[in-house]
Amino acid sequence: MRELRATWDFAGHTLTATAGSVTGNRYDDNYDVLHLDGGRVLAVVADGMGDGAGSRAAGRTAADVFVESTATTHGPDALRAAVAAVQLAVREAGRGIAGLTGCTLTAFVGDESGAWLVQLGDSRAYRLRDGLLELLTVDHTAAWLGLLHGWYAAGSAEAHAASYQLTRYAGHPAMPEPDLLNVGLRAGDVFLLCTDGVSDQIPYERLAVFLPAGSVSELLEETLRAGGKDNATAVIIRVGR
Repeated sequence: MRELRATWDFAGHTLTATAGSVTGNRYDDNYDVLHLDGGRVLAVVADGMGDGAGSRAAGRTAADVFVESTATTHGPDALRAAVAAVQLAVREAGRGIAGLTGCTLTAFVGDESGAWLVQLGDSRAYRLRDGLLELLTVDHTAAWLGLLHGWYAAGSAEAHAASYQLTRYAGHPAMPEPDLLNVGLRAGDVFLLCTDGVSDQIPYERLAVFLPAGSVSELLEETLRAGGKDNATAVIIRVGR
């Protein structure tokens, strides 16, 4: 695995980012897509739905179009417009491809309006602050809705099956909007962006212990030791002074 690195001076802080991706033990190829920008505050992870041509096309298209669409525009309205462009591009990429063309999209973006998280699907963004690890994003799945509304118990077969039913994703025919979250930065904060190949295999308690000093390479190797049931991609962003 090749570890990507970037350092950004942003909002009075030095942000250090590391990123990587590994192919799960049961896959012949990696359908996750990762972008870590060296020139500006931008990290993107996308997880293709399924393991076919549509999955590969969706993830690559979503990441490329989001990067291009956010190059010169700023603020929440521009981020929504960038995701709308992603939706159109992924749907167009799926024309002529049998099966579903769709993917998740989770991004960390910094501009003069602040630091933003952009969320579609069930990849995730966490923040570790003062020893507390918080999940900042919401999983756009039927399972998340079911657990919130008490439709079924956590860990049940029904909840497991519903975890594969995404309610929002890039390429969705209804072109749903993303969640946008403006996040403050404090020295010592650690952000983690990851696909479900990380979050489904590494327990919360282990992530909370690991993130203060652990590397991306070590985290991804741990997903393989835990079974490697899915491709795994992660970005760790550390906020300095």
